[in-house]
Amino acid sequence: MDLALLRTFVTVHRAGSFTRAAALLGLSQPAVTSQIRTLERQLGRPLFLRRARGVTPTTIGDELAHKAAPHLDALVEIAEVGLDEESAVRTLHLAGPPEFTAERALPALTALTRDDGHSIALRASFGTAEESVEGLAAGHHDLAITTARPRGGLLTATPLCDEEHVLVAGARWAARIGSGTLHRDAAPSLEKFPMVEVHESLPLVSRYWAAVFDSRPAVSGTVVVPDLRAVLACVISGAGLAVLPRYLCAPALERGEIVALLDPPVPPLRTYFLVVRTGTLALPHIARAHEWLLRAAVDWS
Repeated sequence: MDLALLRTFVTVHRAGSFTRAAALLGLSQPAVTSQIRTLERQLGRPLFLRRARGVTPTTIGDELAHKAAPHLDALVEIAEVGLDEESAVRTLHLAGPPEFTAERALPALTALTRDDGHSIALRASFGTAEESVEGLAAGHHDLAITTARPRGGLLTATPLCDEEHVLVAGARWAARIGSGTLHRDAAPSLEKFPMVEVHESLPLVSRYWAAVFDSRPAVSGTVVVPDLRAVLACVISGAGLAVLPRYLCAPALERGEIVALLDPPVPPLRTYFLVVRTGTLALPHIARAHEWLLRAAVDWS
């Protein structure tokens, strides 16, 4: 069986679409379609059911993917690293959200770059959960940190840690709001003040409002910037209110640069997952980084 056909098949299976697989492989969609049809003729069985949006693997397709994918990943690893296992510095390709990856994951993994004899070189990419999972499935990354558990059996997700969200404001806004008197019915009064967020859809504010106030925020972002570290800087400078991860804003809270407006009995949480392609934890450098992050996360929650 042609390994190129298997590689295309596994990419389609992971991507769930001929179009996305073609983009990931650098091929045209007709070329991907032709390769899948060739493989189906060789096996005498259909591997995918064509849908209006993408494809769904058949039972035979799922079985072939589970058998073939780990071995294809291992072959790619051998091709990239070579046969000299003793002296090779293995490269770990990590993907995740920019703030969490920069503030927590990368500092935790730097010790592995100084481990004589078993050093790991790090390459990091930032992106959304969807982008990180797609890149992982396509083989561009070895390990992804996401805030969503991916579906399917070709990716394996392990809970990493929980992130507490805090509603914060600069001291000037906190004094005007009167944070000591806030309660569960405070949403309408809070919505009179400017909001700082990472996206026009207000993902963090909306999640906080749903969990704490059981409502949807009737407000739009005054400042929208796609990095939580920039959101924090804006809040410190007095731009308005924001919902931020406690790990990110804890130093500013301790210094009094910002104030937590509420202390709900059950604070809103978001779970991070470590995601790998199924079977790749058999590769030592991925397994070491995976274990290292899980150990570090014990002190993060």
